[in-house]
Amino acid sequence: MKKKFQMIGFALSVLLVTLPVATVGADNAASGKQKKEKTTESALGVKPVTGSWINLAYKDVRNKYTNPQSFDNMDPKLWEAKVRELSAMGIEYLVLMEVANEGKSYYPSQIMPWWYNKDKKSPVDAILDEAAKHNMKIFMSSGWAKDQDDNLLDPAIKERQLRIMEELASLYKNHKAFYGWYLPVEDCLCPIFAEHAVQSVNTLSEKAKKLAPGKKTMISPYGIGLSEFDNPEYEKQMQKLKVDIIAYQDEVGCVRDQFTLPRLKKNWQRLRDIHNRLNIEMWANCETFTWEEGTNDRTSALIPAAYPRLLSQQVAASAAGVDKIISFMFYGIIENPESKYQLGQPVWSNKVYTDYMDWKNGKEYWKLMEAAFMEKLVNGATPEMMLGKAGLQPLLDGKVAEEDSKDARWVKFEAGYHEFVVDLQKKTRVQKAMLRMLNYNPEKIGMPVKTYLYTSIDGKEYNLSSIKDAPYFPNNKHDAWIESILFDQLDENVRYVKVAFEAPQQVYIDELFINPVLK
Repeated sequence: MKKKFQMIGFALSVLLVTLPVATVGADNAASGKQKKEKTTESALGVKPVTGSWINLAYKDVRNKYTNPQSFDNMDPKLWEAKVRELSAMGIEYLVLMEVANEGKSYYPSQIMPWWYNKDKKSPVDAILDEAAKHNMKIFMSSGWAKDQDDNLLDPAIKERQLRIMEELASLYKNHKAFYGWYLPVEDCLCPIFAEHAVQSVNTLSEKAKKLAPGKKTMISPYGIGLSEFDNPEYEKQMQKLKVDIIAYQDEVGCVRDQFTLPRLKKNWQRLRDIHNRLNIEMWANCETFTWEEGTNDRTSALIPAAYPRLLSQQVAASAAGVDKIISFMFYGIIENPESKYQLGQPVWSNKVYTDYMDWKNGKEYWKLMEAAFMEKLVNGATPEMMLGKAGLQPLLDGKVAEEDSKDARWVKFEAGYHEFVVDLQKKTRVQKAMLRMLNYNPEKIGMPVKTYLYTSIDGKEYNLSSIKDAPYFPNNKHDAWIESILFDQLDENVRYVKVAFEAPQQVYIDELFINPVLK
């Protein structure tokens, strides 16, 4: 998001002022089933992503795959198609990042020239009108007066933003899709929300409510990993805010910690406790991206993160009881492979789309992954069934590790060939088995290329039952995530199960689930 990529000092100064779902289907009005999916949680209560930011400006290399520099980004047909696709994915809320840039507007302004061809519909109108057809809700932006680095300490910048808000309200306050305002006060909650930021939010919110009574107001701050939740002033500052929604950036994509997810899970719980005493909705802004080169760098493109990482983010937010999950951002990061307009990173944005829609549609692999993240997956085997080498028993204890190479629950294997055998102690019908592994390339922890599963009745003669390739996702310069290998086409009446693999790097495994069942 706009301020998250800037230095904290600058952000503070600014605020001192005041799979494939049918693509023919994705390219048409959402069906009744699709509309129902927008708010449908999984069977275990994990919330889908129901909101996305939309960015209209190419600003720097970060936008390489979301707003490519080399083509006309103003075509209304492009944005109408993207809105339809997002609706078909279950997106209900759209947040406009900006409605102007470099002194030109993306809507029919009377106070500045237009970026788009006057003979075509404006991008803002195209998005609003298409969203209305699908009962989607738009949060309108209030900028930019100049560009992404607007300095609200500048009276001219402040005045222009207020005039933009006034003009937008006069044009769109009665539009069916106009749901609320996104207030770009992305200050850091570190260690608490500063007083000048609170006042800036409230000034904008009061203006927004006067211009368009009844519309929601939302902010999306960052820094929950640096928040002092135990400081009494923390909650006092939040109580002062006159907004309807706070959509906290989870900062997993920005890699604020080496291993962000373990601490994030605890922080969501702390925030939920605070929000239970506030009259403000608590939303999660789950980051779907990782970085092509360096992190938090304007010369590095945003590219899709592996879906297992995002699923873990969804689980963490849902377990804490957030009201909604939205994301910066979906289009251009998670792209329908049948789209007429392929914005995203080639191949891998389509892969994440397929994985996400498979999860939404309840595919077994993702149901088991989700249950394991939630610690609701029961192993059909027990530690005493592990034969041979000491130290392997935890692979059958039902206890899963987190996205952290230092978690003691990981059983570590060096590069090379490995095998282990499970004695089920009696003849058992084995229908599926699943290995959970850590993927963390910065420490050369990865997956075996091939994994072999053998079965035996007597423990002497083994039959090869299955060979599986490990999942592969190349956007792994910065992130830690958990992958699984599922052997799901088994129907073996056996006593012994042997797993074998050879890996060119370290392999960390926390569990071999045999005949796993949900709690």
